[in-house]
Amino acid sequence: MINADRSNPRRVVMTYANRAREPEHERRVHAALAERLAGLLGLNYGGEYEPTRRHETQPYLVPSGTVTGQREAQELGLAAEDDLFGGVVPHAFVETKAITHPLVRPEAAAPLGWSREFGARVTDSVLSGYSVFSLEDAHDAGRRLLHEGALRIKPVRATGGRGQQRIDDLEALEKALAALDERELTEFGLVLEGHLEQVTTFSVGQVRVGGQLASYYGTQRLTVDNGGEEVYGGSDLVVVRGDFDALLALGLAEATRLAVRQAQVYDAAAAACYRGFFASRRNYDIAQGVDGRGQPRSGVLEQSWRIGGASSAEVAALQRFCEDDAVAVVRASSVELYGERQAPPEGATVLFRGNDAEVGFITKCVKVEDYGNP
Repeated sequence: MINADRSNPRRVVMTYANRAREPEHERRVHAALAERLAGLLGLNYGGEYEPTRRHETQPYLVPSGTVTGQREAQELGLAAEDDLFGGVVPHAFVETKAITHPLVRPEAAAPLGWSREFGARVTDSVLSGYSVFSLEDAHDAGRRLLHEGALRIKPVRATGGRGQQRIDDLEALEKALAALDERELTEFGLVLEGHLEQVTTFSVGQVRVGGQLASYYGTQRLTVDNGGEEVYGGSDLVVVRGDFDALLALGLAEATRLAVRQAQVYDAAAAACYRGFFASRRNYDIAQGVDGRGQPRSGVLEQSWRIGGASSAEVAALQRFCEDDAVAVVRASSVELYGERQAPPEGATVLFRGNDAEVGFITKCVKVEDYGNP
């Protein structure tokens, strides 16, 4: 049994590897960020959390994945945002992009705990699309969306755009759906969403650590990995001390303001519609582009309520705010580079640089600058 006294001076910050796959470079970066979070909280870093081991006091956890279900949260001693860097959701599907879109019809298949109200609340803040949990519903959703132009089939548990397919006609739709794992579809669902051209992807988020609250917007960068595939290469953020309203007060471009407002709507809907949800780290990806009819579109693609690619920038910004009360806004960037020839940017702090068994040679670093810098 864990002693839940959070005021105990012996309380420590610990990483918690709760995803099935944990590449070495991610473990190392999570540990480095946990050490920095410990400094922000005035606590010690205690290494990796082992659920089977007795802990004298309740640790502040940095899970690698979103914690799922009330039972697991209780076993880990997680009752509120102050207990972790990440989030807790009541059902497994809530942490995936499946919640972003409504069902194709009211009586369509859905998992226990599905909120129809969520879809109604976010309808103007997401792209055209449907979440489906059966082949019949997938066929129906695909046919509907093809009337508006090309669509994308998106596995709900994949990250970084992996596994997605562009579909331009009924023949391609039938072929793609025939290749699906029906068990995976029934258990986790599938997203079918309108395809956009000329896309810009924004990151909008918020982090709360030790009484500090920061909000941000930014854009993601792509890079080429060691296999020649275009993948996530980092995020460039503008981070402000305070809430989303403080972010909007910066005098942002209209496209950015729209992205922030849509993230606010999505965030508020999650809190209102899924009882038991709470998170100290909230990140939303918003895509803006042109749809199949040539119309501009903007909408939240998905959420992340766990430590992620932009978290090194988030934590570095919090550290800067902690060091200087006069600083209210900073620019912070997370950077991911593949190959030994790729050197870290000047002034960046390296969190990991070396060979990883899964992705090859990779460098992960972070850089913070004054807001006034170009």
